[in-house]
Amino acid sequence: MSTTSMVKGTAMPAPLPWPGLLALSTAAFTAVVTELLPAGLLPRMAPALGVPEARVGFLVTGYAVASFVAAIPVTALLRGLPRRPVLVGTLLGFALSNAVVALSSSYGLTFTARLVAGVMGGTLWAMLAGYAARMVPAERRGRAIAVVLAGITLALSLGVPAGTALAEVVGWRAAFGLLSGLAVLLVGWVRWRVPGFPGEARGERVPLARVALLPGLPVILSVTLFLLLGHQVLYTYIAPFAEHAGFGRTDVVLLVFGASTVGGIWGTGLLVDRRPRATLLGALALCAAVMLALGRYADVPAVLLVSAALWGVAFGGAPTLIQTALVNASGPAASDVATSLQTTVYNAGIAGGSLTGGVVLEALGAGALPWTALPLVALALTAVALGRRHAFPVARSRA
Repeated sequence: MSTTSMVKGTAMPAPLPWPGLLALSTAAFTAVVTELLPAGLLPRMAPALGVPEARVGFLVTGYAVASFVAAIPVTALLRGLPRRPVLVGTLLGFALSNAVVALSSSYGLTFTARLVAGVMGGTLWAMLAGYAARMVPAERRGRAIAVVLAGITLALSLGVPAGTALAEVVGWRAAFGLLSGLAVLLVGWVRWRVPGFPGEARGERVPLARVALLPGLPVILSVTLFLLLGHQVLYTYIAPFAEHAGFGRTDVVLLVFGASTVGGIWGTGLLVDRRPRATLLGALALCAAVMLALGRYADVPAVLLVSAALWGVAFGGAPTLIQTALVNASGPAASDVATSLQTTVYNAGIAGGSLTGGVVLEALGAGALPWTALPLVALALTAVALGRRHAFPVARSRA
């Protein structure tokens, strides 16, 4: 692949392979909407499946647990296979799962289909960033990964709300049916515009334990864990915190946060290939400042809304920056296995942060949540500041 083109005698970066990257971004979008859509449809799905609403909520939990459990072993099992067939297989798995959910009247069958979708999700997340990195030259990896991960932001800010609204009009079964159809169409798009790459040759595969200990990987994984722990401590319980702040419109807070993540993704895409370390330090410092402001002025609604906007900008760009650092540290060839480790750590951070926040909320009240999140985010910031050599170097890797 040519990395540059000549324009009037000046070397210019080669254009990004937009059709292929957007296909991967749409895959990310499909996975997130598949995972979270039941959460907005509890009252509609519960009567049809003959269970209480809480058990419909377990359809989201089951997906997350399956993704957590499957990411590492399934990725290790499939790492020798050509990449595009594996990607196509995960998309067909999403299509099948969502079709079963759309047609099933049995809670047990529906739950099983959601477990299958979770396995597909864990497999997909482990390969997306590495796939994007292999489609572009080293100096454009960050931008390519930002494009792919933008699918997550679009799913959270637009896809899940739109899917929930659509279900109000055409029914929840039709919403899952459309998701199934989208996955099938995406298979054609992937086969048309996403290049194929070989799997890892048996003699070249780095053992899982050695991947985990590659220079920089432990630090990057710890940053992932600390950031997600701190984020989820407050984000999971933003409704009681907003009420504590005297602002009962949780939907407005979440809208401000979600819209701001789009700005964070956009800004990160401009900076990730030029100043990744400084940008990540800035994002984490901003997250820490937000937690401090919310802790000091938790009873001021205006502070809550401004903080939610700044929080969204900072957190929106952080996953792309951390993922780019992970791919640079592991190298594209080992990135699928490295990302499977990060997927597991990511989900552990979500679960641990939610649990910690719940304990703090019960024991100390909503006002203590930002103070609990602050030291966790500060640990992530400190790890990045100290990880100058391999994890988050001042000079970007050209590997």
